[in-house]
Amino acid sequence: MTMTIRQAIDTMMAQIPGASREGSVDTVKCGDASQPLTGIVTAFTVTHRVMREAASLGANLIITHEPTYYNHHDRTDGLAGDPVYETKRRTLEELGLTVWRFHDYWHAHRPDGILTGVARKLGWEPYLDLGRPAMAVVPATTLRSLALELKHKLALPFVRIAGDPEMACRQIGMLLGAVGAERQIDYLRRDDVDAVVCGETAEWQTCEYVRDACAGGRPRGLVVLGHCGSEDEGMRYLADWLRPLLPAVPIAHISSGDPLTLLA
Repeated sequence: MTMTIRQAIDTMMAQIPGASREGSVDTVKCGDASQPLTGIVTAFTVTHRVMREAASLGANLIITHEPTYYNHHDRTDGLAGDPVYETKRRTLEELGLTVWRFHDYWHAHRPDGILTGVARKLGWEPYLDLGRPAMAVVPATTLRSLALELKHKLALPFVRIAGDPEMACRQIGMLLGAVGAERQIDYLRRDDVDAVVCGETAEWQTCEYVRDACAGGRPRGLVVLGHCGSEDEGMRYLADWLRPLLPAVPIAHISSGDPLTLLA
């Protein structure tokens, strides 16, 4: 008997502690979850390239980590008639794609699915400090070397740093994605944190805290990978995680890519 998209989602949800949660953003964003599942694509976010490649692979379910429609809850009331939104919605419909978001629950998985996937790619699984949330203790290095290692291993076109490039780093807060400046600063205030690795940040908040910390004799570092760059490997890991759960379903990961280009 062919599995439906809804049955595949339910299979995933059964692996998540505490599911389901009221108010979660992890809902079906478009499409018909009652139709038979033909294949799954995982992605950081639903771009037009991701849509086209998913359809070319014969997949009809995209599992995305981030919103499809430009706000955290994918609210579309204010987007009606907007040509960018309408084109995207129409393309999804024409390609017969269902989009389901897996954000809250993938982070709620134990261990955190995004952090696990990134740590696997970096070879940092032995460095994760399970006694401290989102912390890694790496061999002694400099902020510059840390940033370049992340850039190389994650195959990123660029990274940015705040702080003294030659400062010593060992205890790293892995605040991937966009957790907010308040949480980033909370980590940087701690005595057991040398640097924070993030996806994106508020430059007028976290970056200025780092600048003042360094100027005041309390060296701290920040490595900014870009939001997609910091979480994409977590969604690639999701594809690996899904295959034993859904062994008869073709599953692939498609990288969304960074929406920003650096002009130097």
